[in-house]
Amino acid sequence: MKRKISSLVLVVMMLVMTVAGCGNNSASSSGSTVETAADKQGKVLNIYCWNTEFQDRFEYFKSTGKLPSDVTVNFVVTPNENNAYQNALDAALLKQNEAPADEKIDMFLIEADYALKYVDSDYTLNVNDIGLTKDDVKDQYQYTQDIVTDKNGVLKGVTWQATPGLFVYRRSIAKDVLGTDDPDKVQAALATWDKFDSVAAQASSKGYKMLSGYDDSYRVFSNNVSAPWVDANNKIQIDPNIMKWIDQTKTYTDKNYNNKSKLWDTTWAADQGPKGQVFGFFYSTWGINFTLLGNALETPEKEGGKQEVGNGIFGDYATCTGPQSYYWGGTWLCAAAGTDNANLVKDIMQTLTCDATTMKKITEDTQDYTNTVSGMQSLANSDFKSAFLGGQNHIKLFAEAAPKIDMKNMSAYDQGLNEELQKAMHDYFDGKVTKEKALENFYTAAIEKYPNLTK
Repeated sequence: MKRKISSLVLVVMMLVMTVAGCGNNSASSSGSTVETAADKQGKVLNIYCWNTEFQDRFEYFKSTGKLPSDVTVNFVVTPNENNAYQNALDAALLKQNEAPADEKIDMFLIEADYALKYVDSDYTLNVNDIGLTKDDVKDQYQYTQDIVTDKNGVLKGVTWQATPGLFVYRRSIAKDVLGTDDPDKVQAALATWDKFDSVAAQASSKGYKMLSGYDDSYRVFSNNVSAPWVDANNKIQIDPNIMKWIDQTKTYTDKNYNNKSKLWDTTWAADQGPKGQVFGFFYSTWGINFTLLGNALETPEKEGGKQEVGNGIFGDYATCTGPQSYYWGGTWLCAAAGTDNANLVKDIMQTLTCDATTMKKITEDTQDYTNTVSGMQSLANSDFKSAFLGGQNHIKLFAEAAPKIDMKNMSAYDQGLNEELQKAMHDYFDGKVTKEKALENFYTAAIEKYPNLTK
C-alpha cells in the first residue's frame, strides 16, 4: 500500500526472524512448477516486501501453529520510493532459477499501481497451482481479484484487505463552516466537485484550508479516468480527469484553499494533528486507522493495547463518501515461480486472505478493512463503532464504496507515472514553471523511467 511508516526511511535491509509452530498443511498442485516444492519443503521462507506492515499480519499466521519449527522466515525489505522495491525485486527474480534453494524468493508483495507488471509474467504462480480453490476465494471483493488476474484470466495473487476511499473531515471545523458535523449532511454539502469547491470557499472565509496540499485529492481524480495511462502503442496518455486535478489544485493554491504541503511531508502530517486547520483529507481504509490516527495524536499513548485520547482531537474526525468513489493502495501476495515452500505460501494466503473469521477479527482489532464481503457486511450492519471517528461506523460507508471500485483502466506503469506527474506539477503549483513546462518535464522524467514509452 501507499502509506509510509518509519521503516520506509531505511536503506535496503534484511530482517530475519525464526518463528516456531507445529503442524503443516501440504498444498495440492496442478502445475509442474510447484509439484516438487509441495512434496519437499524448504528450510527458508523468503518474503520480499517494502515495509514491515506484512510482518504484523504474519504474526497471526504464526500464532495458528501451521508453520513448521525448522523453517526460518526472512523478510527482505526495500523502500518503495522511486521504484527501489521493484528494482530490487526484479534483480532477485532474474536470478531465481540459479539461486540456491534457501535463497529463492518464495512469496513477494505487490501494489495495485504496478501489479500487472508481475501478474502478466512467468514469475508469479497461479494461486490454484499452490492449492487455493475458487471456493476459497469466493468471499473476496471482485476488484481485488481483477487487479491480480492476468491477460489469460488466471488469478496470480490474493490480498487480505480492500481499500475503498472516503473523505475524512474534522467535526469541529464542519460545525463552524456548515453548521453541522452529521456525516449525511456533510456528504450532501460535498456530493459533487462543484459543491466541494463551494465549501472550500466557505472554509477559507472562516480561516480554514479545505485540503492540506497539492496531492490530497489526486487519487480521487486518477481513479476515475476514462483510459489507462498507456495505450496499446505504448504512448503516454494524460487523461482529462488528471488535467482537472491539475487545474483544481492550481486554483486551490492560488486562492489559498490549501496549505501548499506535499503528501507525507511534515506540514501535511501536522495539518492532521490538534493544531491543524484543514477541513479534511482523502484517505482509504489503511489511511484512517494507521496514518491519520498516528498523525492526529502526534504522540499516541497506549495502555493495555488501546489507543488513548491524549490531546482532545481523538473523536473529532468523521467520514463521508465525498465527491466521487475511489480506492487507494492495497497489498497483494504472490507466490514466486521456483518456490520450494508452496505449501507454506498456500497456508499464509489461505489463513490471511480466505478465512473470513480471521479477517473480521483483524478489522475488529485494527479497524483495517479486510477482504471478506460477508465479514464486512456483518460489521456494517452491526453496532461496530470507531472511537477515533466519534463513534461512527465507518465500515458501513466502506462497504458501500468497495463494490463500486472499477479497475479496467489500470496499467503496469501506474506507480511511476503517478509519482512523476505529481512531482512535475509541484513546480507548477509553486509558481516555478508554467503548466506547459511542467508537463514537458513530466514526459522527460516518465520516458527516462520507462524508455519503452513515448509522448
